[in-house]
Amino acid sequence: MSNSNDVSTHPTKADHRRAQPLWGRLVRSVRQSNGRALLGWALLSLVVFFITIPIISLIVIAFGDAGEVWPHLISTVLPRAVVTTAWLMLGVGILTIVIGVSTAWLVTMCRFPGRGIFQWALLVPLAIPTYIVAYAAVDLLDYSGPAQNALRWLFGFKNARDYWFPEIRSLPGAILVMSLVLYPYVYLTSRATFLLQSACALDVSRTLGAGPLRLFFAVALPLARPAIVVGVTLAMMECLNDIGAVEFFGVKTLTFSVYDTWLNRSSLAGAAQISTVMLLVVLLLLWLERRGRSKQRFAVTSRRYQALPSYQLTGIRALSAFLACLAPIILGFILPALVLARSVMLHWQDNLNTDFFVAMGNSLLLAVCAAILTAAIGTALAYFARLHNSMFVAAITRISSVGYAVPGTVLAVGILIPIASLDNLIASTMRDWFGIATGLILISSGAAMLYAYCVRFMAMSYGAGETGLQRISPNLDAAARTLGRSPFRTLIEIDLPMIRPALISGALLVFVDVMKELPATILLRPFNFETLATLVYGQASLEAFEKASLAALTIVLVGILPVIVLSRTSGNAHQDEDT
Repeated sequence: MSNSNDVSTHPTKADHRRAQPLWGRLVRSVRQSNGRALLGWALLSLVVFFITIPIISLIVIAFGDAGEVWPHLISTVLPRAVVTTAWLMLGVGILTIVIGVSTAWLVTMCRFPGRGIFQWALLVPLAIPTYIVAYAAVDLLDYSGPAQNALRWLFGFKNARDYWFPEIRSLPGAILVMSLVLYPYVYLTSRATFLLQSACALDVSRTLGAGPLRLFFAVALPLARPAIVVGVTLAMMECLNDIGAVEFFGVKTLTFSVYDTWLNRSSLAGAAQISTVMLLVVLLLLWLERRGRSKQRFAVTSRRYQALPSYQLTGIRALSAFLACLAPIILGFILPALVLARSVMLHWQDNLNTDFFVAMGNSLLLAVCAAILTAAIGTALAYFARLHNSMFVAAITRISSVGYAVPGTVLAVGILIPIASLDNLIASTMRDWFGIATGLILISSGAAMLYAYCVRFMAMSYGAGETGLQRISPNLDAAARTLGRSPFRTLIEIDLPMIRPALISGALLVFVDVMKELPATILLRPFNFETLATLVYGQASLEAFEKASLAALTIVLVGILPVIVLSRTSGNAHQDEDT
């Protein structure tokens, strides 16, 4: 009889599992996995595939034969476009820092008349796309515009040779116009950081004798540098994405070169090769943004927030602060809006026509569909990442956010070939199997544009869903699971009602951005298909901007909606800080 304490030498089930090869163990684990989990992984893989395929396609097209176009581009067009783009982005970066940081510091740390209004009013230039501000600026400052007419009437000048006036259709003009629209990105991130900075650190600096300027440059500005880098990076990427303003100003950037090479030179491979250069610029910006933040980590040492030390401004200082905050609002929103309103009143009969209503219907349809799709997919991705809390899943799901960093022209080039190939496959299949001539249904129906919108703006919906779910305690989901609820029913019955405000905000941002989107829409729209953005662009290209002023004003009015959301969020954050 063997001793019961002896260790058995017979192989156990664990030994059999360890003896199996890796592939066998993987297949066995897949068979034993929950069906819903497998479906979730399949959907995640599908979404990641659709997000990344434009980039992969772009690289494949770029290695294609561009014929004799590419040597001409690389010797003449590309160097000038790279230099012009670099100067444009550098100028916009510097000017947005100056405007955004200075106004954020004034409304956060100083008390002067109008401060409460400026806290949210400094965001309103975000409501106007850069190309509409460019059209309005030319209409206002051109030789036949009211500004030069008033100058000639006031001083008795007869023609342009009698006086000097800055040329708005130039690189400096483009830098000024874009900076007046894009500075709120820097203002938002800088003000948020100023609000969260420790009052103790600022108080210590003041007790050591630091005045307002020294406190700003020696303490507050270094602490806010990571946030400023984020805001400037966003502004530069929006600057790189623009096509309407730069073309109207005659500034030949990389974005314009892609458009010109594709449509005017009929070289998709050449456009893809220029797009890869733009993609490298975007990657460089993202790397600089990460590097700017990686070694700048600051923490508040106390969980008890105090009111920030502020300065009461009086006299000339209060007036200077008031004018400094008022100037970007007037130049970036009020004057362009007045130009649009005046043009609508003078040319309302040319604006209220069939083209306007058709374009508005197309824009609303595309914006609503894109908002619903991105909200559904983004929420599903965020919830899947919540269920599978791992670095691998988080890294995969965050791939869905890369589209926002890719300019619309680059996405359009990368999307065209896969969509066209799928269109041709569907057409040939329907013709061979059923004898039905469908044509290119994906491109002609606008599905290609909708695909581009979802890829480009998925980051907003995913971020909204992720932020909303982070505010829900995991214990609620765990309690629902113990009561027999499946993950899907938990999401529908518990999580979605609680994150509805965040989802609505994310969908609203997508809706407004689709209404304003121009580069991808121009390149992917079907023949004779107009949106509000393309209608404005087309009329401005014909020097008949007044005929599309109502469409431009409609875009501006719609664009005010996310500004209201941002101002309410900023206001709530400020109230929380005060309490």
